[in-house]
Amino acid sequence: MSAEAPGLARRIGLFDATMIVMGGIVGSGIFVTPAVVARSVHSAPLILGVWLLGGLAALLGAFIYAELAAGRPQAGGQYAYLREAYHPAAAFLYGWALLLVIQTGGMAATAIAFARYFRELLPVPAGESALAAVAVAALTAINCLGVRAGSSVQSALMVLKIGALIALIACGLFLGAGAPPRPPAPGDSLASMGAALIPVLFAYGGWQTSCFVAAEMTEPRKNLPRALLVGVCGVIALYTLVVLVCLRVLGAGGLAETGAPALEVMTRTLGRPGAVAIAAGIAVSALGFLSQSILTAPRVYFAMAEDRLFFRAVARIHPRTRVPVAAIALQGALTVVLALAGTYEAILRYVVAIDFIFFALTAGCLFVFRRAGRPSDAFAMPGHPVTTVAFIAICAAVVVSTFREDPVHSLIGLGLTLAGLPAYVLWRAGSSAA
Repeated sequence: MSAEAPGLARRIGLFDATMIVMGGIVGSGIFVTPAVVARSVHSAPLILGVWLLGGLAALLGAFIYAELAAGRPQAGGQYAYLREAYHPAAAFLYGWALLLVIQTGGMAATAIAFARYFRELLPVPAGESALAAVAVAALTAINCLGVRAGSSVQSALMVLKIGALIALIACGLFLGAGAPPRPPAPGDSLASMGAALIPVLFAYGGWQTSCFVAAEMTEPRKNLPRALLVGVCGVIALYTLVVLVCLRVLGAGGLAETGAPALEVMTRTLGRPGAVAIAAGIAVSALGFLSQSILTAPRVYFAMAEDRLFFRAVARIHPRTRVPVAAIALQGALTVVLALAGTYEAILRYVVAIDFIFFALTAGCLFVFRRAGRPSDAFAMPGHPVTTVAFIAICAAVVVSTFREDPVHSLIGLGLTLAGLPAYVLWRAGSSAA
């Protein structure tokens, strides 16, 4: 059964699609992650090199998803690729993990990050969890009004995020003094490069979620591949320049020592007003990432329900707004529960390896679909199969490294995902009996 329903409205154009791609990647992490990387590798060329290598890996992934999206522009994106290439059970497990752990956990953490910075800017009489819940509820309500309302808000927030990053870059390049010289840093090993690459790959993740709303894009076979490539390249440029200004103002050693590199750069260049400005930028960035997640991920649960592998009400489309309101509300409600319960940080540690397992499986879909026929005329993965294998190898290395570094939480994440198998069997039996 196709996951695309005729009731979904195609109202997302190329610009909004590009903003969705970029919004799925750029959260609050880029304002902190450069310092994490600098603690693993200690020279400026290697720090920049790791970010460029991570950008190349993200671009390979974007190329893969561009071919998949061009050939199958269906609601649910990655869910649909896994269903058609392997088995509905594989797709269901992805949707199960996305709803219960990956997406809702990430959204709860992002909502809390927004609340923390918002309260610094405007001391409201509300706790972080309550403010995070209000933000999730408000954005959920906006997205229930229609895909045009949701994508317009998402695009506006993404433009503000880009503005915040450009302001940080401009201040670091033109107003900040160069960092004083320091003694040579210790040499870096291949293992330290690998350790530095993992948080970079996480910072570049999220572009795949744009495929979830393919059924609501105008000319998706043409516009979605373009949005993926332009959006990922744009983020690579922004991230590289942010890291460059952090190195210029703080130096490699100073970058490793700080816990908030963007805040320190802006404080050194503009003083207290700079600190306030970057706090606002981080709050907007977190809110924009949250908005993108609410816009995109519910289409996966909608596709699951369309396949009769989830509650049928989740597949209903509102006759006026033409969006899956129940799917959007369900994800919003679970995110609010996690934000109020305060368990999101633990949940995030469970799903790191799981996310990259599904990345690798989705890349493998190209081999299955290529065997069945030639690639889409709209876009084909350049250098396949070598480039596709390279991306799968990168994903495998991240999974192995994550299980080695944090076996307990990685195994719990795997267990939570596999716990979806009994649920799949029950829903499959129920749909067969209907």
